[in-house]
Order: sequence, then C-alpha cells, then structure tokens
Amino acid sequence: MHSKGRKKRPQVPEERKTLTKGTICRVADDSIAAELGLRPGDALLAVNGEPVSDIIDLSFALADENVELLVARQNGEEELFAIEKDYDQDLGLEFESAVFDRVRPCANNCVFCFVDQMPPGMRESLYIKDDDYRLSFLYGNFITLTNLSPRDFARIRRLHLSPLYVSVHATDGDLRASLLGNPRAKNIMARLRELSDSGIELHTQVVLCPGLNDGPVLERTVADLFALAPGVLSLAIVPVGLTRHREKCRPLRCFTPDEARAVIAAVSAWQSRCRAETGSTFVYLADEFYLAAGLPIPEYDHYDDFPQLENGVGIVRSFLAEWEETAAPKEGYATPRRIDVVCGVSASAVLAPLIAGLSLKNLTIRLVTAVNAFFGPSVTVTGLLTGADIIAALRDADSPSDGVIIPGVALRKGENIFLDGLTPEDVARVIGRPVRVAHFAADLKSQLAAWR
Repeated sequence: MHSKGRKKRPQVPEERKTLTKGTICRVADDSIAAELGLRPGDALLAVNGEPVSDIIDLSFALADENVELLVARQNGEEELFAIEKDYDQDLGLEFESAVFDRVRPCANNCVFCFVDQMPPGMRESLYIKDDDYRLSFLYGNFITLTNLSPRDFARIRRLHLSPLYVSVHATDGDLRASLLGNPRAKNIMARLRELSDSGIELHTQVVLCPGLNDGPVLERTVADLFALAPGVLSLAIVPVGLTRHREKCRPLRCFTPDEARAVIAAVSAWQSRCRAETGSTFVYLADEFYLAAGLPIPEYDHYDDFPQLENGVGIVRSFLAEWEETAAPKEGYATPRRIDVVCGVSASAVLAPLIAGLSLKNLTIRLVTAVNAFFGPSVTVTGLLTGADIIAALRDADSPSDGVIIPGVALRKGENIFLDGLTPEDVARVIGRPVRVAHFAADLKSQLAAWR
C-alpha cells in the first residue's frame, strides 16, 4: 500500500455535522489505517466522495484499488487520504457500530416484546428496540419488515442482502397486525413473496403464545411458509418469554407441559412431511419445548445444519454432541478438589447426567442450579441468568468449593458482563472463590479436568 498524499481541510462546518459517519473504535497494527495515522475516535465521512451509511456500503466502496477517504479527526479537522491498495486488501478499521447513520428503531408494539419486560435502571443499550434489515443481514437479527421503504427493498435486491431473518409470528394478516400492534404488519405474505421472488433467502421465526397464535393459526403459518420454500430456508418456533416485570403489558402465560407436548406433536407431523418432500426438517422447535414437556431432545441429524442455533434451536443437542466428541480426561487430582458448575433451571436436567458420568480421581463436582430472581422464575434458560442470580445460588450452597465455573452463554456476546452489569470478577469477589467461564461443552469438560 502507498498513501499517495493527504490534504488537511478546515474544521467541519455546522451544516456538515449531520452527515453520516462511522466512528472508528479500533485500528489494527501494521494496517493501512495505522500507516495513515488513523486513531480510535476519528470518523469516516465519505469514500470516493460519497457518504457511506453502513459497513455494507463501505465494503463495496473499498473494492477499488484506488480509494479516497474523507476522515474527521477528533479535533474537528477533516483530512482527505488518497490510497493505492490491493483489490482485496483490508484497511484495518473497526467501527463502533455497523451502521453509520442510526439503527432503525422498531415501529411495533408487540404483545410479547421482551424489551417491554425489562426492569428499570439497567444499561441503556438493553432498552433499544432495533428492527434494522442491515443488522439482519450482517448478524442474523430478526426483523419484522414493517419499517422498510420501497428504497430499502430496492437496495436489498440490488445488493442481494441474503439471507435475512424475519419474525413472522403469524401469516394471518389481521392477527399479525394485532400481535405486532401495527397495521403495516398485515401484508407479511406479500413482503415475503417479494423478497423470495427476488432471490433473497429467508430464515423465519414464530414466537408462540398460548391461545393467540398456536393451534390452527400455527398450522396455517407453517403451511404458508413451507409453500415459499426453498426461498424460506427455515422456520423456528420459540415459546413466549415472560418476565416478572409485566405490569404494563398484555396478560400472557407460558405453555404448560401438556401444551408443550401438544405443540411438539403437531409440529412433528409437519417435520415428517417436510423431510419426506425436501429432505430437510424445515420447521424446528426451540429446546425449551422439549425440556418443558419432559421429552427427549431430537437427534443430531434432525437439525440439519443447525440454521437457527442462535435462536435456541438445537443448542442442547449441539452441546451433547460436543461433550461426547471431547475425549474423556484420564488423569485426576493429587489431592481432593471440589468445583461448582452453575447453570439455569432448564439446563440442570441436561447437565446432571453428564456430570454424574464424569469420574475423575479426587474431584467432586457439584451442580448449582440458579433460579432467575432477576427476571422471574418462569425464565429458566441459562443465557438470561444475571450475576446476582449466580451469587445468590452459590451463597445458598451448603459449603464453599475450591472454585466455580459459570456459563459463558450468560455473558453479553463479545463482552465480559452479565445483563445486570456485574462481571465474573464481581462474582468472584463477592463469594470469595476463584471463578472461571466455560464456553460450551468442550471448554467445560477441559476446565473440570485441569483446574489450576
């Protein structure tokens, strides 16, 4: 790479401060950006004279070998950089956000919105309701398609932003509009067909609420979405999540074990049909249904290529498979050692037999099941445990251990922090014991075998 030159510009005029800009949060060592002297806090204003609204725009703009960057320094000055680079050479920049204008807010008022059930006083980012098609393409965030303009649809088609992840909930237009609290939600099938006909592939989901969109409504939804296959790649059905902070929300309830079994039976019939016709299961149930019903988790092949793992579909089976594939440790410990393994209520039934079957000399493993007092006992998944929940569970244990292993899934992705703002270090300080984080099955097994 050679920087052909750079030219300082005067301070940014007031009328230019409303331009979209990508604020830099990291500059890679030995990169083009580092050679140019760019620093965290600087902001990218334009590439080749054109503003960029997100990293999708940026990736296309940087495809050329000759590139001009307009950058706003932290002191308010602008600089123009002219660069020669290889076609596929990265600049070495990371940005505070993938979108440079603003994240598209949700325009709905869903009856089951989890954000509306958050307690007050938490960090601001937890109250953001995003519904941005760019984050759907980039990170797999689910969107509702209710805030897309014709220009947005045209851009999706032009840049072939595929696959997208769409929250459907019901294909009955009137019911969907009621569930989402938005009349624009009615035309979901037309929107899905438009995208599918344009070659955009879709992963879809249904948040299932007893008495609202289950039963015959769910049957129609599955049938309508399967009719759009292979444009619709998958459908995940997840149970509604309810916290204790629902004072201003519409009354809803969780599925009973019998109702969970009825959902499994109904969906199983569709799964058999889909596999017979396409070779793919197509419609998948979240693990919570099987755990609530007390039924076995489906086998590994049932989940195909695990298209909705991040949505809680197949996590248990994936965990079990990784545990089995990880070699059993052979060496034990020279002296007695006790280790606590923390999990949520749902995971307890999965982990208990695995831990019971792991025999190591001088090692005693205690499974500590943490009840979710923060969101309420109806929230049983491990991923929503808070630091305070874990501290309370460990304090209730009969006697202290030599160390504690906590689940990495409870930490915010990419950060070492629980939903309540505590960190593993905070937990260790309060309980007075070493705390380590295990990220999935192999990591848990290895930490139990080699605690130092």
